[in-house]
Amino acid sequence: MVSLLLFIIYLAFISLGLPDGLVGAGWPAMQLEFKVPVSYAGIITIIICAFTIVSSLSTDYLTKKFGTGKVVAFSVLLTASALLGYSLSHDFLLLCLFAIPYGLGAGAIDASLNNYVALHFKSKHMSWLHCMWGIGAILGPYAMSFALTNNKPWNDGFLYISLIQFVLVVFMFVSLPLWKKTSKIFKEETKYKPLSIKEIFKTKGVFVLMISFFCYCALEQVVMLWASSYLLGNNNIDEALAASLGSLFFIGMTLGRFLNGFISDKLKDKQLIRMGFVILALGLICLIINIHPYVTYAGLIIVGLGCAPIYPSVIHSTPIYFGEEKSQSLIGVQMACAYLGVLLMPPLFGIIADALSVTLMPYYLLLFFVVMLITHEILVKKVGK
Repeated sequence: MVSLLLFIIYLAFISLGLPDGLVGAGWPAMQLEFKVPVSYAGIITIIICAFTIVSSLSTDYLTKKFGTGKVVAFSVLLTASALLGYSLSHDFLLLCLFAIPYGLGAGAIDASLNNYVALHFKSKHMSWLHCMWGIGAILGPYAMSFALTNNKPWNDGFLYISLIQFVLVVFMFVSLPLWKKTSKIFKEETKYKPLSIKEIFKTKGVFVLMISFFCYCALEQVVMLWASSYLLGNNNIDEALAASLGSLFFIGMTLGRFLNGFISDKLKDKQLIRMGFVILALGLICLIINIHPYVTYAGLIIVGLGCAPIYPSVIHSTPIYFGEEKSQSLIGVQMACAYLGVLLMPPLFGIIADALSVTLMPYYLLLFFVVMLITHEILVKKVGK
């Protein structure tokens, strides 16, 4: 029964990853149709993230009132509907409108399932959970590339993913009774009261944790959104190839999280995070030296490998560092803080790319890496674990 529920949770995280690379992969073609500046991709990201933050901050209350299963099922339905709206859009303002339900759905899935797995499953399952996200994120750019290489409009890329999402919606709703049955095995989610924002930030070490997570998610999203445009400007390749190669980051991350699941029970979360930092640094070096296209492509894969253990290990360590009674509230705020980084930093790079050059992306990533590294080490010293 528990294994079947875990399978459903994995499916939900595939659904979360499916749309994440679509806008970045399709943006070179979308930008041409809409005749807008390259930085306008950041506007869509801002709207998605703003409503993801709202959703993340509400998740603690929603899961205690309705249960994780119902929150996840309705959230997947929201994202599937939003993607269908994207596929029918031929106006930039419509994209902005459909970004609202997508953001609301994504935030609830992310925060509720991350906490559920952190509380009830081993570290390896957290890694494999985010590996499932990576599988979804890989499929997104390839769906867009398939549409573009077959002379289809970019809308079809969103349509393909939307149809997959609606199939997953059926699985989510059919599985609702399973959540009730497994609640007798696990601790009740309603055991602890939600914490106020003031109570959360009074917790020792939380502030540096939020800064570190802000920087990680900003770095990850900058690569997700701008990798295809970076390759287009840096390596002078066509749009379809750029959309396809933009998935190299997701391939590295997904492979890394799959492998990480086999070693995560042998190492502490902080050790996994430090390992990720070392690999991430190597990937950034490959992007910065920029001596050959294949070195650049390898750099994107290595950056993905480095990112692989960081996100799941940070989330999994939250109940360990701060206690189960605070975990859902803290993870909800972590998600909000993460998406604040996603909201602000990729659009800022879009402005930099417009004003200077998209080829500055590796140096922009390096800034977040340094801050993330420093704040993580401060956190470890503060919590003493």
